Amino acid sequence: MTFTFPPDFLWGTATASYQVEGAVHEDGRTPSIWDTFCERSGAIADGSSGAVACDQYHRYREDIELMQELGVGAYRLSISWSRIIPEYRGPVNDKGVQHYRRVLQALRDAHIRPVVTLYHWDLPQYLQDRGGWAVRETAEEFGRYADVLARELGELVDTWTTLNEPWCSAYLGYGSGVHAPGIQDYGQALAAAHHLNLAHGLAAQAIRRRLGDEAKVSVTLNLQVCRAASASPADMRAKEQSDLFANEIWLGPMFDGRYDPRLLQSTEGISDWAFVHRGDMETIRQPLDSLGINYYSTMYVRQSEHDLVTASDRPAGPYSSPMPAQEGVEVLPPEGQLTAMGWNQEPEGLRDLLVEMSKRYPGLQLMVTENGSAWDDTVENGGSPFGGEIVHDPHRVTYLEEHIKAVAEAIDEGAPVSGYFAWSLLDNFEWSLGYSKRFGILRVNYDNQERIWKDSGLRFREIVRGNAI
Repeated sequence: MTFTFPPDFLWGTATASYQVEGAVHEDGRTPSIWDTFCERSGAIADGSSGAVACDQYHRYREDIELMQELGVGAYRLSISWSRIIPEYRGPVNDKGVQHYRRVLQALRDAHIRPVVTLYHWDLPQYLQDRGGWAVRETAEEFGRYADVLARELGELVDTWTTLNEPWCSAYLGYGSGVHAPGIQDYGQALAAAHHLNLAHGLAAQAIRRRLGDEAKVSVTLNLQVCRAASASPADMRAKEQSDLFANEIWLGPMFDGRYDPRLLQSTEGISDWAFVHRGDMETIRQPLDSLGINYYSTMYVRQSEHDLVTASDRPAGPYSSPMPAQEGVEVLPPEGQLTAMGWNQEPEGLRDLLVEMSKRYPGLQLMVTENGSAWDDTVENGGSPFGGEIVHDPHRVTYLEEHIKAVAEAIDEGAPVSGYFAWSLLDNFEWSLGYSKRFGILRVNYDNQERIWKDSGLRFREIVRGNAI
């Protein structure tokens, strides 16, 4: 059975600035927290960095031609904050602005809509030196940065996405410390979560003040699909505790204008939440044109032997949960065929999440802004319809097909899903894993920056051009 997507359904691909751009020392850019983190011994699995990455800073026109061949109607990219404002409260860097103007105009000329993420994890190091997301000032500076981008790039951007996956910024950056800036402090993680929420609201306000209500504003969340291992009350409580810190800490303020009181109760031994100021909830809760959802896998939990709601004051460690107050939550090992990331494959989770969000927030447009899988690819000579080498990646093709079918099922059940973005256009710098994992539907030969087609890219091209699965 073939499912045909709505005529205006938006197909796209996605990347992030530090993962693909390179050129970290060019045209006035100053270090981000990821440049600094990559210098830390043992922080990156293969000892690499994003210094060169996919060199998209210089090769963006080549990559746009590949997008045209795919047939996509949108490209989700992020802006490097320290390219735009290289110094603390310093002047706007015109070279950085002009680079992004060229990229956005080239996309427009190719009839590809730019979906611009303001923040995809690469905080300027000068702000981390002042406390990073754990302090309120960073959120305030983010509002100023958003105003600059709206002023300088406004007429070229189709959709503004304030944040990408604040869960990762807060919990991996300040909880487990496996991401930049590499801090292990649950108190700072909670402060970071709130200040990221606040930054989202301040940015949305700044964009609309500058561009008017017609500006399209969104946020992208990696909402966790957490399943209870059984229907027992204990396991269901474990699921609820996980959901509180994975999902409700974002959804509550952004869409309901409140934090669930259980968040505060569960963390009494960690934080007094004094970082929440009067008026913050009104600032954070801004009308949005769409909610971006990033989805890769599910997780299953059960109650462990520890007290479910008593917070521990021990510091986060490399093997503890990135999220606080999870002492009573045991995450079960994933089952089935796992991707190269060690993640399970459960496309039904994507369908369920989209349907759940559509029922919880009726009328809110949903977009799948990231979805993809990493596998250990092998390059073969010949076989590409465009000539040259090719990667046969049947597991990625299957993953792609099954998850797009799940989107179709969600639409069939009434979820207003308006787009799907494959992660990622290119193999790239996979954060603390360096270049050891490949998510691209196009392969990058890091020795010479050659782009090589994969079967998954060819299959995605077929789906996009047919607007059907």
